[in-house]
Amino acid sequence: MNTEFQALILAAGKGTRMKSDRAKVLHEVAGLPMIGHVIDSALNAGASRAVVILGHQKETVETWLQLRYGDKVVVVDQTEQLGTGHAVWSATPALENGPARTLILSGDVPNLRPQTLKLFIEISGVHKFSMITAKLDDPSSYGRVVRNEDGFVEKIVEFKDASELEREIPEINAGCYLAESSFLNAELARLCSSPPTNAAGEYYLTDLIAVAAQKGDVFGWPIPNVSEIQGVNTRVDLAEAESFAREQINHAWMLEGVTFIDPNNTFIDAGVRLSSDVILHPGVIIRGSSQVGPETVIESGSVLQDAELGAHVHIKPYCVITSSTVGDGSAIGPFAHLRPESTLGKNCRVGNFVETKKTSFGDGAKASHLTYLGDATVGAKANVGAGTITCNYDGKNKNQTTIGAGAFVGSNTALVAPVTIGEGAYVGAGSVITNDVPDGALGVARGRQQNIENWARRRRGGD
Repeated sequence: MNTEFQALILAAGKGTRMKSDRAKVLHEVAGLPMIGHVIDSALNAGASRAVVILGHQKETVETWLQLRYGDKVVVVDQTEQLGTGHAVWSATPALENGPARTLILSGDVPNLRPQTLKLFIEISGVHKFSMITAKLDDPSSYGRVVRNEDGFVEKIVEFKDASELEREIPEINAGCYLAESSFLNAELARLCSSPPTNAAGEYYLTDLIAVAAQKGDVFGWPIPNVSEIQGVNTRVDLAEAESFAREQINHAWMLEGVTFIDPNNTFIDAGVRLSSDVILHPGVIIRGSSQVGPETVIESGSVLQDAELGAHVHIKPYCVITSSTVGDGSAIGPFAHLRPESTLGKNCRVGNFVETKKTSFGDGAKASHLTYLGDATVGAKANVGAGTITCNYDGKNKNQTTIGAGAFVGSNTALVAPVTIGEGAYVGAGSVITNDVPDGALGVARGRQQNIENWARRRRGGD
């Protein structure tokens, strides 16, 4: 059997119930727009490409799709919103030269896993039209899936049109289909060639089920985990989809050897990569494309965004690390802030209330307390004392500070950039350094101490 297929994603709707200026499919679940989850699942399940039907905010959604997927995605414009059948019909020109089978998905159903789609495609076999269904304890007002005596799907009956007996059926349509591409092209052309007959004045994709049943059979597969097919129409739905996605992400990483002290209070985005023996404490948030090396510990309240941590790193509580790299064996925090383009080598120390920005540390360099280092290079095994700041901005330009390997910068020092502290050099505490300090030299720039005898007693009016 030919298993090649393409994916067709329905993503043209406005999503008015979201009450948002943003296109619904661009709302994020676990750090990734919903439509990204759907396309990733389709491609990871084996789709040769994804055809995406857009309408509302087409340009904005298309821009995001092109940046992420390039030529793996083909965009189709649905100029009129006339139902799901019309949406697929508008894409038929893009389907004609594609694979023999087409998988149809909704862009607002973000948690349908690639493993589930693979299983659905395998089980579907050679049926002309297959669909995912769901069996619910309370199917409420959903349309019911009616099967014939052989177990094949015969039709879908909307709740308002269903008989009392049909309303007792617990099986509903999940909105995911696999069909022969030629069948879609031919039957949708017929369907959309005459005015719709329903009260909504729309063309329904489900109208093809009765047609397919007459031509052969329709296969319906009840999905094992109904939470996967939850659609998002409101912010309540979005929160529920987010909760389910994060539960699945955390569960998968625990099976890969990551320890979650409290998985219900740890938030990992879909694009994050974790190594074995990582330990995550409660309240940790790891976002974007962050990567965490083996045997690294991240303590409570820390937030990582597009960060890269090596092996055996210790992130102490309440640190913020953004678009930065931390080398093996380094320790950060507590309460440290690594801003973008900070790069730490191996076995570095960045302590409490230290902030870095566009700064690199050589192996073994330290800044343990109350320090700001911006646009700086700190050499290997250099030590930066408490209260040190780099004065990197002159009101117009950012300037560079270089601290050489093995240098020692005393506490409460201001380094006025551009300036270089040489290798093995010392800077006296409390200095304001405006000129370079040569290798091995001592730089001191402060007023000489003067003690005035009996000054305090005279001020108090004493003898």
